[in-house]
Amino acid sequence: MAAPARVAVVGLDCGTPELLFDRHADDMPTLRKLTEQALWGPLRSVVPPITVPAWSCMASGLTPGELGVYGFRNRSDHSYDKLAFATSKAIKVPRLWDRLGAAGGQSVVLGVPGTYPPSAIQGCMVSCFMAPSTDAAFTHPPELRDEVQQVTGGYVLDVADFRSDDKARVAQQVFDMTEQRFELARHLATTRPWDLFWFVDMGPDRLHHGFWSHCDPSHPRHEPGNRHAGVFTDYYRALDRHLASFLEALPDDTAVLVVSDHGAQPMLGGFRFNQWLVDQGLLVLAEAPAGPTPVNQARIDWSRTTAWGDGGYYGRLFLNVEGREPTGTVPASRYEEVRQELVDALESLVDHRGHRMGTRALRPEEVYPEVRGVAPDLVVYFGDLRWRAVGSIGHGPGLFTFENDTGPDDANHAENGVFALVGDGLPSGRRADLSIYDVAPTLQRMLGLPATPGQRGRIVA
Repeated sequence: MAAPARVAVVGLDCGTPELLFDRHADDMPTLRKLTEQALWGPLRSVVPPITVPAWSCMASGLTPGELGVYGFRNRSDHSYDKLAFATSKAIKVPRLWDRLGAAGGQSVVLGVPGTYPPSAIQGCMVSCFMAPSTDAAFTHPPELRDEVQQVTGGYVLDVADFRSDDKARVAQQVFDMTEQRFELARHLATTRPWDLFWFVDMGPDRLHHGFWSHCDPSHPRHEPGNRHAGVFTDYYRALDRHLASFLEALPDDTAVLVVSDHGAQPMLGGFRFNQWLVDQGLLVLAEAPAGPTPVNQARIDWSRTTAWGDGGYYGRLFLNVEGREPTGTVPASRYEEVRQELVDALESLVDHRGHRMGTRALRPEEVYPEVRGVAPDLVVYFGDLRWRAVGSIGHGPGLFTFENDTGPDDANHAENGVFALVGDGLPSGRRADLSIYDVAPTLQRMLGLPATPGQRGRIVA
């Protein structure tokens, strides 16, 4: 493999192969031309396929288990109420820009999830949407902040309240954010020295969650002729124009990787995870809530509780284990027996029409080579990620809902993202076996860095 002088990574959060490679391929001539010369295909994401920790897994070559990060919020210990957001401080291992800096190389990192607070890397960093606001110290070096604000006219970290019925406002902010992110990327790519340029646009993710039902006739809530039916087409055409402009700004000796952390698919509805545990007698409430209530704000009788869940695009189930949790009830000797009973029950669930949901319940130690931090006892994909896990309780009777407890949301995550790598001397053609863990070792090789022991992927180019 010939080593390119530099590598540019264009990250599209939630970039979905069925859209980018198929349904909207004609709307994206730049991406299509790139894939004709690229090594490309669907990219298998992490378990669970979610933004945090997926981008850090991609940039390190390690699993969520090895990072000890299983989502945006993680248990700090085995108490019932200590949850912590996984900021950049939760990532204790070097990511690609850290390894490159140690070898004397320069990086520009822009908007990569899991980079707030920013690190003092060799080069510069504009951290991610997890920054509380642009009043915070969200850049490295700190004085870069003023330049970012000047170039963009006011940097946008994320679409505000993207789970909203105000669709016109959300659509405009998605389009504006993507345009601004690419504009800033072009500026930094042409004004800074770099060997690695890695940026992520959150636009596709916010678009998919906000508008999938409007654009996909197969979505159960699709209404033909709705006013937003063309927003996917308009967005992907705009995205392709921005991509073309960014590629034109790059030096000729640059290899380019277009990549996403996970895909998306229609969300069929929500499964009331904790209500199901209540109905099974496994989660016991000391007092029934008066209305919808997050489970961590409910009054729970821990002395009679076996298990509880955390909601989101996937579910996390925790067992209340003697000697581990403060008021554990599951004897350690029965831990595996109880967990197997829950696996069997979850994987036997039927939907609101009586059809088997296809739920998967995964044991962390079976999907990760190491399990650090406080992992869930089970990672649950309701309906194989076609149903959202609703963690709140107090919604009244029934286990299924078609309203999201965190706001209107049309899409759930899917396990396959996208990968397209192109550069002089690199192989081309479609591959069906690409993994998110292949990215770090492959880019390290391209940048002339030594292999890192323990990385889980392969060099694919």
